[in-house]
Amino acid sequence: MSIITDPWRSGRIGQISTREGNFLASQEKQCLVCSCEGTIPLDQKKLTESLRDIPLAFARTLCRDDAATARAALSEGDTVIGCTQETALFQDLADEVAPPGGAPHRLSFVNIREMAGWTGLAEDRAGRTNLAAKTAALLAAGNVPATPGPTVEMVSQGAIWVLGEDDAALETAARLAPQMEVTVLLDTPHDIPPPRKMAFPVLAGRIAKATGHLGAFHLDIEDMRAAAPSSRDRLTFSGTPQTGTALCDLILDLRKTPPLFPAAEKRDGYLRADPGAPTAIADAVISALGLVGTFEKPRYIDYDAAICAHARSRITGCSRCLDLCPTGAVTEDGDNVRYDPYVCAGCGACAAACPTGAAHYGPADDNGDLKRLRALARTYVDAGGRHPVLLLHDRGYGEDVIDMLARHGDGLPPHVLPLSLNHVTQAGLDLLLAAVAYGIQHVLILTAPDDRDGRPVLEEQADLAALVAAGLGYGDTRFTVIDEADPERIAEGIYNADAPDALTPSAFEPLGRKRGILRLALDHLHRHAPMPVDEIALPAGAPFGQIEVDRDKCTLCMSCVGACPAGALGDDPERPRLSFVEDACVQCGLCRKTCPEGAISLTPRLSFLETASRPETKNEEDPFHCISCGKPFATRSSLTRLKDKLGSHPQFQKPGALARLEMCEECRVIDMMQTEDDPFSVGAVPRTRTTQDYLAGRIAEDDEEGLG
Repeated sequence: MSIITDPWRSGRIGQISTREGNFLASQEKQCLVCSCEGTIPLDQKKLTESLRDIPLAFARTLCRDDAATARAALSEGDTVIGCTQETALFQDLADEVAPPGGAPHRLSFVNIREMAGWTGLAEDRAGRTNLAAKTAALLAAGNVPATPGPTVEMVSQGAIWVLGEDDAALETAARLAPQMEVTVLLDTPHDIPPPRKMAFPVLAGRIAKATGHLGAFHLDIEDMRAAAPSSRDRLTFSGTPQTGTALCDLILDLRKTPPLFPAAEKRDGYLRADPGAPTAIADAVISALGLVGTFEKPRYIDYDAAICAHARSRITGCSRCLDLCPTGAVTEDGDNVRYDPYVCAGCGACAAACPTGAAHYGPADDNGDLKRLRALARTYVDAGGRHPVLLLHDRGYGEDVIDMLARHGDGLPPHVLPLSLNHVTQAGLDLLLAAVAYGIQHVLILTAPDDRDGRPVLEEQADLAALVAAGLGYGDTRFTVIDEADPERIAEGIYNADAPDALTPSAFEPLGRKRGILRLALDHLHRHAPMPVDEIALPAGAPFGQIEVDRDKCTLCMSCVGACPAGALGDDPERPRLSFVEDACVQCGLCRKTCPEGAISLTPRLSFLETASRPETKNEEDPFHCISCGKPFATRSSLTRLKDKLGSHPQFQKPGALARLEMCEECRVIDMMQTEDDPFSVGAVPRTRTTQDYLAGRIAEDDEEGLG
């Protein structure tokens, strides 16, 4: 059974292990550092001084001659190993030394060889100092405790539908049939020779709609017919065309038509191959055979509906996550949105662009990437490293590029600190500005050339971060997106990355959600800025800003207060007053769209004034007092607007009708009941007619007026 003990670290689905890791073990980890047969220059004294709080042990060949050192460490507690090449070997050792009937200690790995040690750019004293500091920084970041994220399960029993247009679909299905439950659906089949034996159903039809994921696909099929058993030289289909829904665990699409899903390569369980490429088909078959069983997948996004700025009262404000999600995992759910964890591919674009932090990447109580960034930057600077440049990369393409540079080039420069993410698109404004606040002088973002879906949000976040940095006098060249397929161009972009003036590093803990972290980073950058301006103008759509309220239009109805998702707008229970806290505003526009008078406008900007964190009165009036009892109950502007709108209404043409609007709710009812034209009146009650009235001659029998 293939096992991935931590799908968060792998960034993909993994088959569930039959055992649980010891996630509750002590956070103190011992660290084993290997020189890989002397190919990695290790300054043991410098590393020990820089990592004085981490128990270190050094080896030359930890996976061979010094394996006893690894075995002893793994038997004692949680361990970090400075090697990623021999992960399988060390995991086997951990299993061997686990206590009988118990779980092995938690094991994690840090790549100090390709990321640092294998470099040809550390020949002078400064380079060696930076290299030692970088190695210490990588080990410190690897020692940061990782909070296991929540996962979802997907169960696949091997029911697969093979979609095709020619005999390639039948041949592929025949290869899968011995181990899987196969059904073939042919779209517009022509001259396809029938198989000698029908080992699986063969249908013709057209897919109208497809939904679902690994283990739970739904296919709506039209014009569906079964293959005729009498097919001779070519397949024919008989019966009345039908419409139906098919359920399956996997889909293998061998058609030349567009894929069934957006960002199809990211949909778990949906495999696609060119019908004219036998190698691609063979790879798809191998992948399909491996997708049978019970799998776990990270629940990448923690969503807090309470602070979501999507909509209020069916008025739409922010829709960034809906616009950016490449897989369609985010859908509308009333005034909020809904995340489908089975469809989400974990790109993190929604979390990067979310202005309020309602979409949080990873567990709600964990900022693991920011914590690793903090440890990386602090340790490097404290160990004497200079000119730190951060390289953000993913765990697929990015690590492949770094491996190639280390093996076939000069490797990464000693001052370039790599930080791996599941996807680089999860790097939002909070991470980019926090990096600079932690002392990083230049941030490089390495993207995969085929990941075009994530490029817009990356550029947007990098441009916004550069605008803020430039506004504070740090320059506009501290953030660079490297989007190249040529290895030489990638190396050139990394090697030539400049390191602008040194920064004063901060040490703040990355606690809480996005807005709090942003404020900590911005306050530090402003405090030490070459140009500590009071405010920076931002483009429309930026998540910071001011609102302007036209007092001549505003009636203090407070509709905007109820619509604000961030709590930036507030009222006063004692008097008609509208207040605004600029620091909390995310510029979603819900207040502007909700205002019935059109009195609100938005001004995107970033303010560093102390007043930005305090309530600012945008409009206020003295309360209007009831003309009957004197009770305060409304504002004069709202009553004036109401009288203007109702003054020509037929119901308010009688004397005193408009004046009734200036009464409180109780006096208004009393006045209506006391007027002669009481709208609730049913007329005078007639006198009861009795027998005595007739006997006394008080009325005639035909005189019925006034009697009941």
